[in-house]
Amino acid sequence: MEVTQTKAEGLSRTFAVKVPVSELQAKLDARIEEVRPQMRLKGFRPGKVPASHVRQMYGRDLMGEVIDKLVNETNQKALEENSLRPAGQPNVEMEADIEKVVTGQADLSYNMHVDVMPEFTPVDVSTLTIERPVAEIADEQIDEALKRIAEQNTKFEARPEGEVSQDGDAVIVDFVGKIDGVAFDGGTAEQQAVVLGSNRFIPGFEEQLFGVKAGDEKELNVSFPEDYPSADLAGKAAVFETKVHEVRAPQTPEIDDEFAKGLGLESLEQLRGLVKDQLQNEHNAASRSKAKRNLLDKLDAAHDFDLPPGMVNMEFDQIWQQLQREMDAGRVSDEEKAKPEDELKAEYRKIAERRVRLGLVLAEVGRLADVRISEAEVNQALIREARQYPGQEREVVQFFQKNPGAMAQLRAPIYEDKVVDHILETAKVEDKTVTREELFKEDEE
Repeated sequence: MEVTQTKAEGLSRTFAVKVPVSELQAKLDARIEEVRPQMRLKGFRPGKVPASHVRQMYGRDLMGEVIDKLVNETNQKALEENSLRPAGQPNVEMEADIEKVVTGQADLSYNMHVDVMPEFTPVDVSTLTIERPVAEIADEQIDEALKRIAEQNTKFEARPEGEVSQDGDAVIVDFVGKIDGVAFDGGTAEQQAVVLGSNRFIPGFEEQLFGVKAGDEKELNVSFPEDYPSADLAGKAAVFETKVHEVRAPQTPEIDDEFAKGLGLESLEQLRGLVKDQLQNEHNAASRSKAKRNLLDKLDAAHDFDLPPGMVNMEFDQIWQQLQREMDAGRVSDEEKAKPEDELKAEYRKIAERRVRLGLVLAEVGRLADVRISEAEVNQALIREARQYPGQEREVVQFFQKNPGAMAQLRAPIYEDKVVDHILETAKVEDKTVTREELFKEDEE
């Protein structure tokens, strides 16, 4: 077997590999002897099938196995002997005619291309100073949160007879929708509650129910939006014949001990405490997110080394495909749409390079600090993932267990978070008091 390095440019390496026919045949003979005792073929006693017959019947398939195993072993040996850490799976490019190789007429020869991990020393994280924005929780925030909870528990009570509907009221109606005098599918309902001002119905529907009272009958003239999901209705004018059964006024509960007890708590004080704890958790998560962003910016600025081209290309392809999906769905700003494709690609390649660089730095920091994740942590993440697909939990778990790549993607963010936590515990973290609005303001990419 001959393994020769033929190219070393940056982080890219190429090796020429040659395995003579004689070595392939020897390994094929050994493989035949390995499987022959287990063979059961008609006309032969168990385990007594002649090697020549096995070669004639299964030689081609067995040689394929030999070649696959030999290629993997050779690639691994080349990396180990040259002390190289691969940055991805090696790419094999056959030089020989594989048909002749399989049939024993030619040597096995191929080129193995691989990107290797860069050699660098990460910054001493204890020398970093990280800014962490924090915001205090004011009583006004708790009051606002309690108000939202009360509004979510709003009940509607019938208005006195003869009173007309107002903004926020629930109007109970029967209706039949017609286009050109013909009722259409999905346009009929009975005892339907329409909350005025909720904007849950097509434009004009709720507005025309302002000022109605129990017993009224009214025709509502509306037009379906041009982008309405049903193509049969989009852009068409319709008439809804409605009958009002009842007008109900919203009754928001008083925020007191009785309200708290209605939620299963002991007192308003306990409810305020729970709300404060929830707000604090939200603040803590936002503070950590901002601190992590500041940390990543510091790590990015502190490192400059060559990146494995394959890793950058793979990351860029994922980002670019996501951008295309966002564009197709109309979720991209006009400014972004107006940029030439070359300019966009240059911008997103820089983002890809940043992500790869930071991934390598975090991985190296974690390796040096011996950061590890437990199986319990992975299992918890797997359970959380499975719960997102009710009724298919077992299939989701089995998918991850059978797909190492998917499991690796599940483990990656857990590991990254643990490395970030390690750095935040090691670095100097300075808290900066900000407003709640500043704390939750989105960062630009």
